[in-house]
Amino acid sequence: MKHSSVLKLMVATAVACGSVSRAAAEPPDWITSADRIVFVGDSITYAGHYVTRIEARLLAADPDSAPEIINVGLPSETCSGLSEPDHPFPRPDVHERLDRLLVATEPDVVVACYGMNDGIYHPFDETRFAAYKKGVNRLIEKVRASGAKLVLMTPPPFDPLPLRDRDVLRPAGAEKYAWFAVYEDYDDVLKRYAAWILGQRERVAMVIDLHTPINSALAEARAGDPKYTMAGDGIHPNMDGHKILAATIIHAWSLEGDAKASQRVVGLLGQRQQLLRDAWLSHVGHERPGIKAGLPLDEATTQAAQLLDQIAEEVQD
Repeated sequence: MKHSSVLKLMVATAVACGSVSRAAAEPPDWITSADRIVFVGDSITYAGHYVTRIEARLLAADPDSAPEIINVGLPSETCSGLSEPDHPFPRPDVHERLDRLLVATEPDVVVACYGMNDGIYHPFDETRFAAYKKGVNRLIEKVRASGAKLVLMTPPPFDPLPLRDRDVLRPAGAEKYAWFAVYEDYDDVLKRYAAWILGQRERVAMVIDLHTPINSALAEARAGDPKYTMAGDGIHPNMDGHKILAATIIHAWSLEGDAKASQRVVGLLGQRQQLLRDAWLSHVGHERPGIKAGLPLDEATTQAAQLLDQIAEEVQD
């Protein structure tokens, strides 16, 4: 079976195993009526590939009134304010920038994905878990106060398989843990975080399970290739993983359809998202060192509009 066929099967399996707070035959009205959707999260969101695919689907579904998508994911970020002692700098906390972000971007919908970094790669601990829950609760309260709808997503899984032979994994009781010395059963920690997120469905517009679909797709793929992985470092999904993340969200929003964006359109959307991501991160401000400075927002917006013109031409063709 060709790789493309295998991936399609994996995506179908992942979507079938996914969980959302409420599914509908039609997209939620808060999606179809939104003018601006803002994605926040850690380095997985910052990479942006799943966000680009979602924007491409929205554009294919309704080229004339698709919402603006802004990706302001930030590498290393948490919502708990925690950081492992051996991290090279204190991990940024989304709450340091969230108030400014909500005022500056004025979103109709906020899509948030936190958890991978919040367990700080240690075994499960009630104090760390309480900090995570407190951080998510603050996120819910602040987004609600802004008037925006909130979509909470579970963290994707941690995959220990590609790290088995790299002296990265640590057993319970190890002297220290960090992103480079990960508790070997860290995915069990993320499962508990994900289960709690799924329990918040009555408090937000929607909850989407990203953890189960990726693990289901991994199991499907490993039936034929026991060494298959979607995250070479155990943490960051590759393109296959981002396709499943996107497909899971598209399914949750009931946006499936026959219209597809071309690879050219997806590429242009990716350029546009990165341009605006960097500009918005610089405009809002953050405490994460080593992030490329973006253009002034007005300049980035002008260039983004030019890219959007090219995208419109491609869609019309």
